[in-house]
Amino acid sequence: MTKDFFDSAFADLPDDAAATPTPHDYRQFEDVPDGFRSGFVSFVGRPNSGKSTLTNALVGQKIAITANQPETTRHPIRGLVHRPDAQIVVVDTPGLHRPRTLLGERLNDIVKDTYADVDVIGLTIPADEKLGPGDRWILDNVRKVVPNTKIIGIVTKLDKAGKDQIGAQLIELHSLLSEQDDNAVVIPVSAKEGVQLEELVEEIKLALPEGPKFYPDGHVTDEQEEKRIAELIREAALAGLKDELPHSVAVEIDEMLPDPERKGVLNIHAIMYLERPGQQRIIEGKDGRRFTRIVGTARKEIMALLDRNVFLDLRIKVLKNWQQDPKHLGRLGF
Repeated sequence: MTKDFFDSAFADLPDDAAATPTPHDYRQFEDVPDGFRSGFVSFVGRPNSGKSTLTNALVGQKIAITANQPETTRHPIRGLVHRPDAQIVVVDTPGLHRPRTLLGERLNDIVKDTYADVDVIGLTIPADEKLGPGDRWILDNVRKVVPNTKIIGIVTKLDKAGKDQIGAQLIELHSLLSEQDDNAVVIPVSAKEGVQLEELVEEIKLALPEGPKFYPDGHVTDEQEEKRIAELIREAALAGLKDELPHSVAVEIDEMLPDPERKGVLNIHAIMYLERPGQQRIIEGKDGRRFTRIVGTARKEIMALLDRNVFLDLRIKVLKNWQQDPKHLGRLGF
């Protein structure tokens, strides 16, 4: 693991959790038993193969948004899996894909940088979709970046396929991984129904090195609160969208302030960026009803996250072709 990666992993921890840690300081959190294993794992796969859903299921809390559209995840999100004999840091990343925009190119760069710093990679293949050239392309690119990193095969979405289909997928994925790994491991899981998750955790643990705890017990994610809120708004906006519009949606939190007149209410002011005026009409819907649903859905999710009452002021702004504009991408954090 690189020092930059460790530094970024601790950037958003509370002050009492860590001062300025280095890779050699982590035992400050507490002693660990002999044989304790720790490390970083990232799931790779085609867009919409269940990576974020699997991350949430393993962590036991929603830290990554999910949607039916591909390429939903926009930046790496770290979640913690705590076990008595191990601590696993799951890094959810954007899907590795053939980019069509400057944003896509930057997301791929982020993904490759992340893979270079993890101990284990899980290749996710949906049980209900045939393994194809796209999966091989992803695997080949991962191996180019990290030729010596352990890759575990994961057949996801067992709840969407029959036994014969699942069995065939397991055999094909094992055969693919065995081309370069004589000890290839493939695990079938259903994140939605909680099937085989502990078996997957055990396989990941076996592939991790012995080491200290990177985070204190009870720590779930180092994702900044404002980013999590922005993502919940974007998730609400993505529901039901089709074609290219989902990729044109970005959300930024402008400010979060206690309401001066309503005790216990947090006022959240956010901006949703789109690329064209026509997209704004789609988001708003007839008589503004779709936009009203977006605000209502997002507000409920945010209140559940913060455990407090929230007023959400969401505005729409057109930022022409922001996915292709370096200046706009930098402003939005890409």
